[in-house]
Amino acid sequence: MPRIVTLPGDGIGPEICAPAVAILQRFVPDLEVEEHVFGGASIDAHGTALTDDTLAACRGADAVLLAAVGGPKWDTTDPDAPRPEQGLLGLRKALGLYANLRPVRPLPALYDASPLRRERIEGTDLLVVRELTGGIYFGEKTRTADSASDLCLYTVAEVERIARTAFLAARGRRNKVSSVDKANVLETSRQWREVVHRIHAQEFPDVELEDVLVDNAAMQLVARPSDFDVIVTENLFGDILSDEAAMITGSIGMLPSASLGDDAGPGLFEPVHGSAPDIAGTGVANPLAMFLSAAMLLRHGLAMDNEAAALESAVDRALDAGLRTPDLGGSAGTAEATDAVLAHL
Repeated sequence: MPRIVTLPGDGIGPEICAPAVAILQRFVPDLEVEEHVFGGASIDAHGTALTDDTLAACRGADAVLLAAVGGPKWDTTDPDAPRPEQGLLGLRKALGLYANLRPVRPLPALYDASPLRRERIEGTDLLVVRELTGGIYFGEKTRTADSASDLCLYTVAEVERIARTAFLAARGRRNKVSSVDKANVLETSRQWREVVHRIHAQEFPDVELEDVLVDNAAMQLVARPSDFDVIVTENLFGDILSDEAAMITGSIGMLPSASLGDDAGPGLFEPVHGSAPDIAGTGVANPLAMFLSAAMLLRHGLAMDNEAAALESAVDRALDAGLRTPDLGGSAGTAEATDAVLAHL
């Protein structure tokens, strides 16, 4: 019997998590679902964003479905105060989830919802492969009255494994990898570029490889997004670029993601958007990125490719039929969007 852990989290999280679970159970009637508090909700209940019990449950699951974490209630500059994001970083680290996959594929039905012109985004189908457990987010941090520092550290092994993930993904797509770094300034980026090129030459010479400086990549994502196939980059750059790429689709409420590690452990599946506390409880949250994250869970977590494709197709067809949530310029609420997708399953 497949078993997943759900982490509804904060803000709109519980509102979009429940219908996603209901859809998963349409595909997997015997799915065992175990829900745990996480993020700010866990801080309120237990004083920490990720409890030992929640982590143990996640370790024992086939996959983990996360909705959203964070909110102004828990914002603080106190370095000793718990923050919801610490739960997410801790969970990724503890589960060894080093590769974050974020597909960006604007649908023709939503071309006019994008802030970019239709002719600029037509044909865009890219995948951001973000290194997830190294870099400046996890480096040593110091703070004094006069200064603060964050250490950006990468090992050769960390770069090797994320490079392999990107090259393997490219082989199943259009066979091109754009490696994004800042090698003209940063030593970690010079190491990154050297290691990526070595893995390319030794193991993936059939895949096209290009180097793109991160500032140029940010410009090119807006200027020529359809030229990219697989973008691989380090943690901080990937965090920023994938959110920028999300807007190509018209709304960050449309993008799913999968965080994967070695085959032995569960993956973590979550929408790219945040907890949107300003609309929590109003019933207007866009659940489509959550549904597409559930599709990635079916594909990567439960090895159910056909079912994943069916769910993705149902989302596409609902949009083709006119479904629009407020972030896409329409008025459909969470329940109406859910019903529209269910109608096309």
